[in-house]
Amino acid sequence: MKILLTGAAGFIGMTVVLRLLARGDEVVGLDNLNDYYDVTLKENRLKRLMPHADFRFVKMDVSDRQGMAELFAVEKFDRVIHLAAQAGVRYSLQNPHAYIDSNIVGFMNILEGCRHAEVQHLVYASSSSVYGGNTQMPFSEHDSVDHPVSLYAATKKANELMAHTYSHLYDLPTTGLRFFTVYGPWGRPDMALFLFTKAILEGRPIDVFNHGNMRRDFTYVDDIAEGVIRVLDRIATCSPDFDALRADPATSNAPYRVFNIGNNNPVPLLDFITCIEDALGKKAKKHLLPLQDGDVPATYANTDALNEWVGFVPGTRIEQGIGRFVVWYRDYYKI
Repeated sequence: MKILLTGAAGFIGMTVVLRLLARGDEVVGLDNLNDYYDVTLKENRLKRLMPHADFRFVKMDVSDRQGMAELFAVEKFDRVIHLAAQAGVRYSLQNPHAYIDSNIVGFMNILEGCRHAEVQHLVYASSSSVYGGNTQMPFSEHDSVDHPVSLYAATKKANELMAHTYSHLYDLPTTGLRFFTVYGPWGRPDMALFLFTKAILEGRPIDVFNHGNMRRDFTYVDDIAEGVIRVLDRIATCSPDFDALRADPATSNAPYRVFNIGNNNPVPLLDFITCIEDALGKKAKKHLLPLQDGDVPATYANTDALNEWVGFVPGTRIEQGIGRFVVWYRDYYKI
């Protein structure tokens, strides 16, 4: 297939592209290479993709309305994986406009491109952040997600609503994936594993929010990539059991699906830190802080629906994943 993957220079994007190329797909990778974090890291991810004959890179921002329309018109993609977004809960408190430009305007351009090019299936990144103030564990797609606690979460919920509208109006099959704290080699420098590893190796204290009383459903990047591709290959359909009188958020009479994609095993933050210490052979100095605005104390994915839909079962234990990250980190930064 000919696939557009946005966010190709990103952490998840690079991993998914490599898998698509390995199985023989043609991939056009799009990224704006912004400076939200180290651009060199993004460029080095791209260097892993560029040697492949079936990969082509396009530098563009998804919020570029004309550029995106022309790209879809010329390329005639079969399917689209949309991973490009302004990420990060905490950064959304500092620069909210970046989230509207990328996550709302950009997603609108993706939907319009898919509609006019008659794309077979759009798979897009949502987030566990949409569960917001929900305290019922594990998080289920059947739960309400009407109480976001960050603008980032609100934009991801908006993406799901926008996708449903296009599935309903134009019969565009769309599948949203609510990612749960993805980690692993080539990860983002603003995420906990990267920040903690760097600080511990440099002998600096690590910031531990909510005094360590946090749990996260950490999901290894290779498991995520496997799930994304399985979902791409099964085109969204209408839910046969949809009941308009008792509308369930997990079902629709349009070709629309939303799934949690996580490890289905939340890890206490202090246990996560212990795994990093063990992998590094060095203890962390902890700076205990209160819960930050926009954060939630726990995430926990119910992945039964995704397992039933495509047979997704994550297989990487946290000790394995952190160990692989530390090996990559030491090699990449020559430490």
